[in-house]
Amino acid sequence: MRTGLGIIALTAAYATLGHAQELDCRDPQTQVGMTGCAARDYEAADAELNAAWGEAMAWARRMDEGLPADQVPAADILRDAQRAWIPFRDQACEAESLAARGGTMQNMLFYMCLTRLTEVRTEDLRNLGLE
Repeated sequence: MRTGLGIIALTAAYATLGHAQELDCRDPQTQVGMTGCAARDYEAADAELNAAWGEAMAWARRMDEGLPADQVPAADILRDAQRAWIPFRDQACEAESLAARGGTMQNMLFYMCLTRLTEVRTEDLRNLGLE
C-alpha cells in the first residue's frame, strides 16, 4: 500500500521547505507545495469522514435497537463495509497515481484521489438513513 510511502515522501518534501517557510495553498508555486497542499486537503477530508463515520455508526446503532438475535447488526455491516472501502480507496488511488509513476507529481495525484474518494464516501455516510 502506498499511503506510508506517500507520507514519508511528503515529510521529506516539507523538510525541504524549511521550518520558517509556511505552505501557501492559495497559490502553490512548486511541486512540493502542490503536493503539500494536496496532502492538507486530504487531511481535512479525512477529518470530515471521521465525523460522518461517528454519525453513521450512531444511526446504525439506533437501527440495531430491538434487533432480533438472528439478524446481523447494522453496525457490524457498516463497520465491515468501511473496512473493505479503505483498502479499495487506497489501491484505487495507487492505480490513479501511476499516471505519473516515478515522477514528482505521483504523490500529489495520490493525495488528490484520496481527497476525492474520501469526500464521496463522507457524503455516502451522511446520506445513510435519509432516504
